[in-house]
Amino acid sequence: MKKDFKEKLIKVEVQPNANCEEVIEEGEKLKIRVREKAENGKANKRVFKILSFTFPKKRIELVKGFKSKNKIFKIYEKKN
Repeated sequence: MKKDFKEKLIKVEVQPNANCEEVIEEGEKLKIRVREKAENGKANKRVFKILSFTFPKKRIELVKGFKSKNKIFKIYEKKN
């Protein structure tokens, strides 16, 4: 991305097919519970939506764990 952005990696553990949605901070990772099932990328799309409440969606990139419950997202933040 552009040089006026810095990269931040976020570890996320996804729990699909949950009864309720929530985000729990556990040390250096986030545990995100979503109602969507882990099929056809539905749970991943919902996690993107939840992360976009905090970060602009175009600055979020899934870099590892496309088919795993343990994922790593790269967030591009503006440098100060």
